[in-house]
Amino acid sequence: MADTKKRLLTGLQPSGQLHIGNYLGALKPFADTAPEYDAMLMIADYHALTSLKSPTQLRENIIDVVADYVAAGIDPANVVIFKQSDVMQHTELAWIFECLVTVPFLSQAHAYKDKVAKGLEANAGLFNYPMLMAADILLYDSEFVPVGEDQRQHIEYSREAANKFNIAYGQTFAEPKELIMSHVGTIPGTDGKKMSKSYGNTIPLFGTDDAIRTAVMSITTDSTPVGAPLNPETDIAFALHKHFSPNIKELEARYRSGEIGYKKSKEILAENIIATISPMREKRAALSREAVIQILKDGAEVARTRAEAKMKLVREKVGVGLY
Repeated sequence: MADTKKRLLTGLQPSGQLHIGNYLGALKPFADTAPEYDAMLMIADYHALTSLKSPTQLRENIIDVVADYVAAGIDPANVVIFKQSDVMQHTELAWIFECLVTVPFLSQAHAYKDKVAKGLEANAGLFNYPMLMAADILLYDSEFVPVGEDQRQHIEYSREAANKFNIAYGQTFAEPKELIMSHVGTIPGTDGKKMSKSYGNTIPLFGTDDAIRTAVMSITTDSTPVGAPLNPETDIAFALHKHFSPNIKELEARYRSGEIGYKKSKEILAENIIATISPMREKRAALSREAVIQILKDGAEVARTRAEAKMKLVREKVGVGLY
């Protein structure tokens, strides 16, 4: 039963087309892990407003990312999938947390400093982002939050918000723990850097076969001639083979013996990625917009019920709950 499982919550911004780095680093680990928990998946559409200003694009991105996750193996019957903006208690709790922390504390956020350094507008939403994220997590008594190593500080901020509230108003929030998916590692893009849309080095998750082949064939290689041994430890394509190619030991032997060249290796990789993605792509194509919206509506009902139960207690604690 769900109530015997520990609560896990993850959130994702609806930021556009996903790539295989998203799949390997977030979608697949969550799909594999979710059955062990009372799992909640939040579409962080209010967080997206810090940088995305097109309402049309945001609406489409929300639909797309839900369809992507369902197609990749997330079962709405077992995971509460909901939209952040459908649960007003998120922003309500965030305001209370913002009244407990200081400006110097928020100014130390790595994500804020990094984004501003990259030229992103330093709006107040971006600055206060950690407290809305803390509200997202603490509102549901989430015990675990799956994050990458670079997001560990977000969970630390959530624990600090919980601690500040508990000191001021009495024990109310349990401190969540990060669930670091360290076994996945960093997924390299076609140029060897971390796969990211900002680097333009991605392989599309639900792209056409031709789009996937084109991206894979653009993977950077060195000048080792055909017939010479290749080093699987430094080759970008081989790093991706580990996630998509079942015959990895045989492939490694062919690399070291010089039996295979980079072109052939990439051709094999492209076909194996396509074979993995094709069933998901078919499932995604069968999902109607109406079906996705119904998933979000159903999830919002569950999330709102849980959130309001917690906020009722919070309002009483801070002194605004009179009736």
